[in-house]
Amino acid sequence: MENTEPNIAVSELRGLIGSYVRHDGVRCEVVEVLEDGPAIVLHECLDHPAIQADQHGEAHRRVPSMITVPILSPDGSQLSAAFLQLDLLDERSSTG
Repeated sequence: MENTEPNIAVSELRGLIGSYVRHDGVRCEVVEVLEDGPAIVLHECLDHPAIQADQHGEAHRRVPSMITVPILSPDGSQLSAAFLQLDLLDERSSTG
């Protein structure tokens, strides 16, 4: 049986850090690449961040939502639908 797993280099994915993408209609910044998976972590760029609860379930502060997008499908044979649906925007953060 032939191995058809996509050849994805984590080092190449790291080049996306600081880039902006559109995920489910929301502008997000790529802030991290996780080797385990692999996956990318997005930071939502919204004016109204989500309320974060502490360990007791009490809301204390507002923080931007973080989204983890897997690079590969669950069986690892192809790129995930979530990754393929990301729209790379033509801008970079000034800190990247």
